[in-house]
Amino acid sequence: MANLKAITISSGKERANVALADVPKPVLTSAEDVVIRVLCVGLDGTDREIIVDNFARFPEGKSDMIIGHELLGIVAEAGAESGLSRGDAVTALVRRPCGDESCVNCRSGQQDFCRTGLYLERGIQGADGFLCEYVAENAKYVVKVPAECLPYGVLVEPQSIVEKVWNEAQIIQQRMLWQPRTALVTGSGPLGLLAALTCRTLGMDVYVWSKSPEGSLNADMIRSIGGHYRQAGESAPGEFASGLTEYAQQLGTGFDMIWECSGYAPLGFEVIPLLAHNGIVALLGVTPGQGRLNVPSDMIYREMVAKNKCIIGSVNASRQDFATAIQRLCTIEQQYPGMLGKLQTNRLTPRQVPEIDFSRISIKAVVDFVSPAEWASLL
Repeated sequence: MANLKAITISSGKERANVALADVPKPVLTSAEDVVIRVLCVGLDGTDREIIVDNFARFPEGKSDMIIGHELLGIVAEAGAESGLSRGDAVTALVRRPCGDESCVNCRSGQQDFCRTGLYLERGIQGADGFLCEYVAENAKYVVKVPAECLPYGVLVEPQSIVEKVWNEAQIIQQRMLWQPRTALVTGSGPLGLLAALTCRTLGMDVYVWSKSPEGSLNADMIRSIGGHYRQAGESAPGEFASGLTEYAQQLGTGFDMIWECSGYAPLGFEVIPLLAHNGIVALLGVTPGQGRLNVPSDMIYREMVAKNKCIIGSVNASRQDFATAIQRLCTIEQQYPGMLGKLQTNRLTPRQVPEIDFSRISIKAVVDFVSPAEWASLL
């Protein structure tokens, strides 16, 4: 059996050891399986934490793992009961059910709301990922991507996180009539930019607060879609205020929805008073740190109670969120042509990944196993 190239990690003293390794080619093990030829895999903040901070849980009984969870590929072999065909463009869900009979969410296909925490996540927790030339997957976790979406199909997984949040917000806000007009996004990485693009397609005024310089590509992208950008100031460890409160006071408006995409935990507390009445804060960024913060607890408590504010945390996404993400990306591309291509700033070969320096990634890194010029010929 021929071996394939894959990117694997193992534990290191400080950062994880990353290697370009040989692995066996996967085969169909059931009529519902497909073998996918990987076109490319996106890297995000979770991958950075896995590599830089040794933040991963290896599959049981193994001391290494294939990483990567943002897949775009082409079906190379399809089982008779998969419902897919050779040449279909696809992506795949990341999380797998925990298998605990008491977890009603996993049993109903909502493993993104797993109750036990014993789920597996491909390339993150307990299961090999997609940074390999070919991968095998059960069709129930595979989502077709329209051929015309190939240029930005690698963004479906991160966009699915945004769609999950928006869906949750709509469900929560059925408690009243809600017509959100203003959104604040903290952080201008890939997830923050996708959140900003989504809010613009929904007709909201968008304000982005981020550490990226005023003249950065991130800032230019926000301004080019009619959004507002402000570079964040520095705050000392343990301080509550970062300058964001003063910025909001200058604007003279509260925000109907706030997306915390930076992973900088103090912002998750600072933004609560900046919400308009009945607003929602969505926490999407996560860091593995152990930070401490002095916060004005009475004021925050009062804001939440007296103004009907809501905080939600969200991670991972369902099959329906993936489907909605594809639709949204198509809308974004129609409304802001070429913007999704600009977001993919750094294209890497697999051989470059072991030496990756995340500080040199402008916005989004994508690892190509097949040259984009060849993708159409594989359909």
